[in-house]
Amino acid sequence: MSGDLKVNKILGAGLATVFVILIVNEGASRIYGGGEAPEKMGYAIEVQEETESGAEAELLPDWGTVLPIADLAAGERAYARCSACHTINAGGANGIGPNLYGVVGRRPGGHAGFAYSEAMVAHAAEAPAWTYDELDAFITAPARHVPGTKMSFAGLKDTDTRVALIAYLRAQGSGGYPIPAPDPSRQPGAAEAAPGAEGVDATQAGGPDQNAPFTDPAAEAPLDAATAGNTGGSGETAPMQ
Repeated sequence: MSGDLKVNKILGAGLATVFVILIVNEGASRIYGGGEAPEKMGYAIEVQEETESGAEAELLPDWGTVLPIADLAAGERAYARCSACHTINAGGANGIGPNLYGVVGRRPGGHAGFAYSEAMVAHAAEAPAWTYDELDAFITAPARHVPGTKMSFAGLKDTDTRVALIAYLRAQGSGGYPIPAPDPSRQPGAAEAAPGAEGVDATQAGGPDQNAPFTDPAAEAPLDAATAGNTGGSGETAPMQ
């Protein structure tokens, strides 16, 4: 009998404890839980995004000014990151990317023996030569400039490094590719000095046509991979695929 009484006391104490907890929870919810739950947790902080129209567009390099004074040693150092995928010596073998000897001014996707992506082959129809501007845009962001390219290189964002690299590439078999005359429209402050004025292209300034493939003066014909004996590059860089 005394055992049953002891069990009843224990059960009663347990029920009383549960009852007290329920009362406390209900009271707390009434005091502190007023209002409906927000749809989103936390606070929304509005951040003004910089628009493309509000940002100053970066001027293209003035090749007639920067190439003659480019640091070839710096360009060679920049090329070191390309050498894992490319050779650049005359007649060098293709690697993960095509050989780049004579790449400046050559036709994109045209180096013999290398399997280019369909995207690069199609790009050649839009840009028939690796001009300075084309190389600059591609090296900056390969996948953005040629969507679908097999080249996985993220790109070089620093303008001075790209200029030095392109100058070094030109020195490796593309020395005959002309440097255009300086272009005043690409100089800093040109937009403020002549608002609304269109830039002077290389031909208007008396320079060469930068859209034409590189032509060897001795051969009087474009030096593509077939006529150059496998010494012409495809125009892709680090690695260009």
